[in-house]
Amino acid sequence: MAPSEAPLDRSPGAAGDLPGAPDDFLGPGATTALADPGGTRLVPFVDLGRQHAPVRDGLRDAFDRVLGSSGFILGAEVDAFEAEFAAYCGAGECVGVASGTAAITIALRAAGIGQGDEVVVPAHTYIASALGILHAGATPVFCDVEEATGLIDAASAEAAVSERTAAILCVHLYGQPCDMTALAGVAARRGLMVLEDAAQAHGARIDGRPVGAIGAAGAFSFYPSKNLGALGDGGAICTDDRAIAEQARRLRHLGQRGKGEHVLAGVNERLDGLQAALLRVKLRHLDRYNASRREHAAAYDSHLPAQVRRLEVLPGRECVYHLYPIRVADRDAMAERLGVLGIQTGVHYVPAVHDQPPFARAERRVPLAEAEAWAASELSLPMFAELDGEEISRVVAACDKVVAHG
Repeated sequence: MAPSEAPLDRSPGAAGDLPGAPDDFLGPGATTALADPGGTRLVPFVDLGRQHAPVRDGLRDAFDRVLGSSGFILGAEVDAFEAEFAAYCGAGECVGVASGTAAITIALRAAGIGQGDEVVVPAHTYIASALGILHAGATPVFCDVEEATGLIDAASAEAAVSERTAAILCVHLYGQPCDMTALAGVAARRGLMVLEDAAQAHGARIDGRPVGAIGAAGAFSFYPSKNLGALGDGGAICTDDRAIAEQARRLRHLGQRGKGEHVLAGVNERLDGLQAALLRVKLRHLDRYNASRREHAAAYDSHLPAQVRRLEVLPGRECVYHLYPIRVADRDAMAERLGVLGIQTGVHYVPAVHDQPPFARAERRVPLAEAEAWAASELSLPMFAELDGEEISRVVAACDKVVAHG
């Protein structure tokens, strides 16, 4: 993912302060305990080294297996991962692709959505959600989000629908499922397809049902810092629609139906065999990772100062906390002061997508006030499965100190 361009991401201790640091923060120090020049041990935004150390042997075995088979593009490891991830998500089909953005694009194209169609998408999300629509040839139309959750507002989505609208792309942001019942009602009334962007929601559930196969199709990202992350890039499409899955398999593989038989103007967006093998190792630990994230979120919820607004998790929704967002009045100042105290933070997402240059001329049919409010006030605290209690206590104490000093 690309770096946020928010001013605070250049503050001391902010995730985006490091060269090449992406939206979820992967940069120098993402795999080691950090220290500032004064010797203070920093609480990192994410630390992949801690996750990989206990499974290092399994990852090496997976690498050796792929090296021995030379199954580098698609092949047996991809087939096995697709079957295992489909079962995990309760989906009939899984199609491995090269990234989460590719998953959105190919899912839309496989569903027959493209030139001349519109797709409604929330204005508060990572830009890849909207770019995937553009890459499919369709037009993104932005709607607003819920004030309490930052998730797509079903009423706003319906108000943004026109005679050209073909689908709604909902985003299970921060690891919390959207209101799929309300969106299904909109889709039924307006004759639309619902597609899921589940890039931040591996293992999230709504009323016990995993996200990603509730709509017509779901798009996942396996960017390294995701709840289920590869050691490179990767993505997947989950669906119960065999026709969508078959079309997606052709599209990802240069439009190929059989060897040398290219029936579509496809793309080269295949999941690597190596990444699939590594993902198979980490998939076995995903529920444990998610349980740890929920424990950390509960600790934050219980101990952060009242002036810090927490993410509201609604009944029936099992959030997996890909991120832990808070909202504060002066986000930039708080990020800077937390950085001085040794706490790394991130911002998701500034500016709101409709204010990004590629969408500057996009039609705006509905007010986007809540999306803009989230963009102005959201700050993400450290959140990864391997955080320890001492680090969480330090984050809370730092927040207390910053708030106490105004």
